[in-house]
Amino acid sequence: MMHVSVVILAAGQGTRMKSSLPKVLHPVAGKPMVVHAIESAREVSEATPVLVVGVGADQVRAVVGDRARYAVQEQRLGTGHAVLQAKSLLLGQSDIVLVTYADMPLLRIETLQRMVQRHRETSPTVTMLTVIEDDARGFGRVLRDAAGAVTAVVEEADATPEQLAIRELNTGSYCFDAGWLWSRLDQIPLSAKGEYYLTDMVGMAVSEGRRVEALTTDDPSEVLGVNTRVHLAEAEAVLRRCINEAWMLSGVTIVDPATTFIEAGVTLGRDTVVYPNTYLEGETQIGAGCRIGPNTIIRDSTLGDRCAVLASVIEGGTLEDDVVI
Repeated sequence: MMHVSVVILAAGQGTRMKSSLPKVLHPVAGKPMVVHAIESAREVSEATPVLVVGVGADQVRAVVGDRARYAVQEQRLGTGHAVLQAKSLLLGQSDIVLVTYADMPLLRIETLQRMVQRHRETSPTVTMLTVIEDDARGFGRVLRDAAGAVTAVVEEADATPEQLAIRELNTGSYCFDAGWLWSRLDQIPLSAKGEYYLTDMVGMAVSEGRRVEALTTDDPSEVLGVNTRVHLAEAEAVLRRCINEAWMLSGVTIVDPATTFIEAGVTLGRDTVVYPNTYLEGETQIGAGCRIGPNTIIRDSTLGDRCAVLASVIEGGTLEDDVVI
């Protein structure tokens, strides 16, 4: 079995958020974005992920704790330089290095597992995740030759008008052959912006006659990167819809999903009915056959089976079976 290490990039300043809180600590569905990334990483590797931190490192450490190991990027010199900071922690520790981002909270576990599986099965030097989308959102463009093989990635700032018209976008998530990655990272050329782009590793691999695999996601929403409060609201809406749909498919009735907010840490029992304008937050656990709402907030509470809570606010409470409030 090929062992996998995960590097999560979280060192960006996030200036467009206009916040004193580090960008990756802003919550989506009640959970900091960086925690979403770490929990996903733990589903593809048994090893503790390495989190590359920079601005706000102490705040990030205080939230994440021992769920990650830490590498510090003291200077903002690009994504290639950021991954290089993890080398001393991971050299010789795995066969595959998966690189993801802490500001992409919608990236599905299944997609990461598919990337790793594709890399294991086909043994390329690089497996990259791409998406076909009209709205580029600043992503680099994927260049292919006449035979359809990936030849390079060009960053949006460096792309020609013809390249900007390309709809296949590089999402920035990769699986690398570990030995090759650690031996080549310090050879990335300095860009015109004074940064070392991780995307250049694709062209480097091709120039050496190595193979690059591209796995394309069919869901553009999962690669939404959060750079502004507008993006944050978009990610919140997508994840809230996914959470609501998952509970409905599991036997919970949600009368009006558009006005129902269920955070990621909540659990609900079968045949529970959730009425409009209801907020279920934190680590709330709700039993089977309950009736919740409308106009209700329940936070960090436990409700037994067949409870009914109507137009109330409950925080940190416990209700036995059959209680009506």
